[in-house]
Amino acid sequence: TIKDKFTHLPDETLVYPAHGAGSLCGKNMSDASSSTLGNERMGNWAFKEQTEEEFVEEILKDQPMIPHYFGFDVDTNKKGPDNYLKSIGEVPVLLNVNEVESGAVIVDIRAEEEFKENHLKGSFNIQGIREPQKLETWLGAIVQPEEAFYLVVPSVEMIETALARMAKIGYEKQLKAVITLAGDLSSSEKVDVEEFKNNQENYTIVDIRNEPEVEENKPFESSINIPLHELRERANEVPTDKPIVVHCAAGYRSAAGSSVLDREIDKVSVLDLSDAIKDFM
Repeated sequence: TIKDKFTHLPDETLVYPAHGAGSLCGKNMSDASSSTLGNERMGNWAFKEQTEEEFVEEILKDQPMIPHYFGFDVDTNKKGPDNYLKSIGEVPVLLNVNEVESGAVIVDIRAEEEFKENHLKGSFNIQGIREPQKLETWLGAIVQPEEAFYLVVPSVEMIETALARMAKIGYEKQLKAVITLAGDLSSSEKVDVEEFKNNQENYTIVDIRNEPEVEENKPFESSINIPLHELRERANEVPTDKPIVVHCAAGYRSAAGSSVLDREIDKVSVLDLSDAIKDFM
């Protein structure tokens, strides 16, 4: 396209973005709302003289991860989604729940602190109480399309917003129910940061950041790298002869990652380093 279809167009031709900067639809995308073909010809790597092999190698290098829901949403968009109001209106709401059937997939979107104090055993903590938190991205990266799950919300007032966020990626049809919790349930063991600092060799450290992040800065030489979007499927690769400490870059992803491993691994404790990772970066 770049070599054959744009050559007859003048430099002043306007160029608009197809995707938003910061999304998973590409890498290093500009946040400019428009450009010109002349500017792109001068500054965009894709217009430089290169072979097809060089172009392919560069465009595939360091691409962001592809969540499970991407292909599913492509198909959904092609055929058209269900009616929104009808679709979310069919989701059951259960209040003051203290148990669900054994083995059920549970996504808990409450804040990390609230989740760690009291949650249904085996839940995934994918925080989504604030709009900037990437609930849809990580929900669609951890839970498979068409996989049934329960959704735990912090309050009745949050139900409508939570359902809207499920529907953004077409996952509202997979909901067994939206639930609020009541009672004394499970709690998460907390990491002793000072003990960890002084005795790192006593722990299996799992770095759940993406590979380019690890290549740029690896705070623990002995850590195992399994990106969060692959962690559920690759949990069996984590050794279970020591307590496990999970970390990311700032603490958001490690809340989800530690809850994933805690569900998959029974033999040893799974601990979340959370925002204490900043002491090591």
